[in-house]
Amino acid sequence: MTPLHAAPAPDLIFDTHLEHFDRDVIEASHTLPILVDFWADWCPPCRALTPVLARVIAHHAGKIHMAKVEVDEGANMKLAGRYALRGFPTVLLFVKGEIVGRFSSARSEHWVREFIAEHTDIE
Repeated sequence: MTPLHAAPAPDLIFDTHLEHFDRDVIEASHTLPILVDFWADWCPPCRALTPVLARVIAHHAGKIHMAKVEVDEGANMKLAGRYALRGFPTVLLFVKGEIVGRFSSARSEHWVREFIAEHTDIE
């Protein structure tokens, strides 16, 4: 079991943006699930959710990766529009190129682990 303070390996959590989203998320999700965190720097719930998501990704030790999309950066708001996001943070879970689940707002680590287990074969 991963300690609560453990940081995930750098390649498990990565930044992406509109230009590389299809490659980084859609294509990659055919290999393993990709959790996508749509966040903004000005958003307190986003800052609260970030360490929770990092712990969950670390716990799963490479069975799932996470892409972070800063919605105020460049053309990334177009991605928010593409997926009809209404607020931030919003987290989408992609498996085999499709969205299999989504949630908004800050959540507990236990809740996020259950969300992933419900939508994938990852426990």
